[in-house]
Amino acid sequence: MTVGRDRLRLLDVEVTAVPEHGMADVLSGLIAAGGRRTVVGHNLHSCYLYHTLPDFRALYDSADVVLLDGAPVYTVWKRQASAGAPDSSYRVGSTDWIKHLGSVAGLDRVAVVGTNELSNAEACRRLEVLLPGAKVLGWAGQDWDADRESAVVDELQAFGPNLVLVGLGMPLQESFLWQRRDDLPDAVYGAVGGALDQISGHQRLAPRWLGRLGFEWLWRLILSPRRVFGRVFLEPWKLAAVLARRKFRSTKTGTSK
Repeated sequence: MTVGRDRLRLLDVEVTAVPEHGMADVLSGLIAAGGRRTVVGHNLHSCYLYHTLPDFRALYDSADVVLLDGAPVYTVWKRQASAGAPDSSYRVGSTDWIKHLGSVAGLDRVAVVGTNELSNAEACRRLEVLLPGAKVLGWAGQDWDADRESAVVDELQAFGPNLVLVGLGMPLQESFLWQRRDDLPDAVYGAVGGALDQISGHQRLAPRWLGRLGFEWLWRLILSPRRVFGRVFLEPWKLAAVLARRKFRSTKTGTSK
């Protein structure tokens, strides 16, 4: 399945418009193509990090797939897309595409990197149920430092996975994937954030109907107020300021020419 990029003019980022039901074909194609491939997703938090962290931006610019992960990003894309094309299946979070892994061709070795030991082990167990016959190995992300990172890279090279789910949280997981890109073995790498805890059941996933209404942020705010408050109420304004400065510089440069 071939997919292209759409630029979201309001947010100044690019996304890959793929419906949830098409992700199995996309992942099958990436595995068949070989090499090191990356799947990421854009929400308002990642848009802010994209415009403020060079390594984060570099990873997203080089990614094979940048999903519409987040109601605001999906809404912006829907409003500028051609009439009749968009529907809610194009909003694809990590847990949405992970549940389709059983339909991915050629997937027989999965690595799970991130979260704590108990959650990681349970996520691996549930993925083994989803992928009978596949080998699933996990590496917890707690106490992550340079030594731990190097050890995980070496063990991933020895394992030789088809797919690596990296749930170290933003922006650590993106920094890891970009900084160690030349050391990591060929595979499809998915930056999945907190999805590992949702797969394991250690974190409750918001009802999908709530996400379709655009209120998943409220669910996360109730469950993790300290972690989510800044992202919900402060970061959108920071992003708006960053985009306004970029627009001003771009206009000023264009006028001076």
